[in-house]
This record gives sequence, C-alpha cells and structure tokens, in this order.
Amino acid sequence: MTTLAVPRTVRAAWRRPDVSFLSVRVWQRNRDVFMNIWKSEAIWPLVEPLLMVIVLGFGLGDFIELDSAESYIEFFGPGIIAGYAMWIASAEACWGAFFRMDQKTFDAIISTPASVDDVATGEVMWASTRSMLSVLGNFVVLLAFGAFTSVTALLILPLAILPGLMFGAIGMCYTAVARSVSSLNYFFAVYITPQFWLAGVFVPTDAMPGWVQVIAWFMPLYHVVNIYRSLAGGDLTWTNGVDILWILVVTLGAYALALSLMRRRLVK
Repeated sequence: MTTLAVPRTVRAAWRRPDVSFLSVRVWQRNRDVFMNIWKSEAIWPLVEPLLMVIVLGFGLGDFIELDSAESYIEFFGPGIIAGYAMWIASAEACWGAFFRMDQKTFDAIISTPASVDDVATGEVMWASTRSMLSVLGNFVVLLAFGAFTSVTALLILPLAILPGLMFGAIGMCYTAVARSVSSLNYFFAVYITPQFWLAGVFVPTDAMPGWVQVIAWFMPLYHVVNIYRSLAGGDLTWTNGVDILWILVVTLGAYALALSLMRRRLVK
C-alpha cells in the first residue's frame, strides 16, 4: 500500500507543544537587552498618557457629557490603559520579534537545546512583560489625575497580564507569516488601529451603529476595556466573567496557532 509522505514542516507544525524552562531563558535574553535601553523605552508610556489626560480629560472633556455621572477622564482612562497595553504587546511581538527573527537570533537560539516552542513562548512572555510595564506607567499617570473611583482599580495591575499574553500571542501569529518588516503595517492598520477607535476606548459602544457594536464585541480589546473600566469604577458584573472567558479563549487559540506557524517558519 502506498502511503503519502507528510513534509517535515507540516509534521513539525502540528506536533504537541514542546515548551520547557528554556522559554524563560528567551525571556531573560530580551529582558537583559531591554535593561540597557530602558530609559529611552520608558518615556513613551509616561508622556503620551499625560498628553491624553491634558488634551482629552481637561480639554475635550469639558464639552462631553456622559449619561452616567462619571467624568470623561474616568471614562476613557481605563480604556487608554487597555489600548496602550494592546499597542505595546503587539509592537513587541511584531516589530521586536521580527527583527530578532530576521537577524537570525531565533536560529541561534534553536541551535541550542531550546526549541522553537521555547522561542515563541518566551517572546509572548516578553511581549506581556512590556505590556504590563506600559499598564503600570499609564496607571500611575491616570491615578495622579483622579481617573479611578474605587480601590478595585488596583486589580488592573495584576490583570495586565491578560491583554499582554493575548496580544503577544496574536502578534506572534502575524510575525510568523510576515515576509518583510513593512508588511507588519497591514496588521496594525487593519487589525490593531480599528480596535483602538471602535472597541470603546473613547466612545461608549452603545452610542455606535448596531453593526459596529457587533464587530466591536468580537474585538479582543473591547473585553479588556470592559474589565478595566469595571475595576476602575468598582462596578464588576457577571458580564465581566464573559469578558475574561473570551480573552482566555482568544489567548489559548492564538498561542496554539503561533506555535504552529513559528514551527513552519523556523523548522527547515
């Protein structure tokens, strides 16, 4: 009986995950590089939210009246934290990871006992770490300007791992298929930017057309914004459980796909 030969790249792509403690070493490698440039990297997460607070919170905010009793800065503050968590994790998992892959850093790592899965996992972990640092910086700025009305807002900090892992995994999926650094622009223009404007960061989604509300619900950022906004105001509901469930489903699915696509990309 004749059997079909399955290409090695296909077999490697669909095998069970091969993740070990060496993924932490990949994370540590990126951390060590970051520690040499952290001053230049820290300026954006601090300055940009400050400008947002000044322009939107104390400028545009004077002309906006919400149906709820909250001020505009209390409304968009948690959304800004979620939005920048998405941007930073995605940027690290896309541009950062692509440059490391293009410069053969990944090839050098997998020539050691570390596997492709270790590389992909370490990159997702590092993207999440950068995202959590962004959340911390944004949180400090917004806290100083009174954007939070409940002590439960402090839970935003540990829960920063959720958008970090999710968008880190999603970003790695696209990096694995990107053929040039310029092609990453498609991902940010078509997928990331629409979420920033349509997922409820600046405008309540229920004020948008019905078809936009449907699209927004399926956007991962929408659910992160819901959780952060509920924590900031201390009004958690059962729907936040749905938000967390959706985030976990997207994260696990994107992570599994990222491992498969990275094997296809790196296994020769």
